[in-house]
Amino acid sequence: MARTAVPGRLGQRLRWQAATLVERREETPAAHTLVLSVPGWAGHLPGQHVDVRLTAEDGYSTQRSYSIASAPEPGSDRIELTVQQVPDGEVSPYLAEALAVGDQIELRGPVGGWFVWRQEQTEPVLLVAGGSGVVPLMAMIRTRRTTGNRAPFRLLYSVRTPEDRMYLPELRRGDPGLDTTFIYTRKAPAGWRRPPARLIAEDLAVTGWPADFDPAVYVCGPTGFVEHAADLLVELGHDPALIRTERFGPSGG
Repeated sequence: MARTAVPGRLGQRLRWQAATLVERREETPAAHTLVLSVPGWAGHLPGQHVDVRLTAEDGYSTQRSYSIASAPEPGSDRIELTVQQVPDGEVSPYLAEALAVGDQIELRGPVGGWFVWRQEQTEPVLLVAGGSGVVPLMAMIRTRRTTGNRAPFRLLYSVRTPEDRMYLPELRRGDPGLDTTFIYTRKAPAGWRRPPARLIAEDLAVTGWPADFDPAVYVCGPTGFVEHAADLLVELGHDPALIRTERFGPSGG
């Protein structure tokens, strides 16, 4: 079958581009934020992701998808990806540990147009994150801040242990109109009221928005977490049409 040319910005998004690492930051012992310079970057919406491709000297290549953590900055060629290292993974260990400032990788994007938050939105927003699923939600939080949007945000962030919390200084600092609640599934901080346990309906009912507020809901995390959270939200009366989900599962890392 003959291929047809992809015009305009869509063609640019589907084209592999060189990206250079200019900075790295440790978020947790297993997760690092990579600041990349991508010449000619066309911009992105909070919630989108990119495909990253690594190619070995023998020509073998492999790719994974990573959410963009940074808010879009008009005119900037920089984006941030936060990579959670997967044990025995093929790509994440290299990105999280071996990629050095000045090294290049290939990426294409941004990808995705449904799991996004737009700065023109004014309705209340509920963000529900499981583990590294907080990454695209952080892009939404940062975009709200940089654009001066006044829509009220609530973040419910589920992690295994306190050591697994990403962006902790930034979330602790807080933004006006942003409420953040942590829940722990394996180990909680000393004196924490809620014992470690899986997300339950009460967590969403107490810390989220009432269903009759018609909030925009974004849920991101491992597949099992996302499906469980979405089911609980529907049971609480939330309109399924207002619940947007992004999930990830085993992919070889």
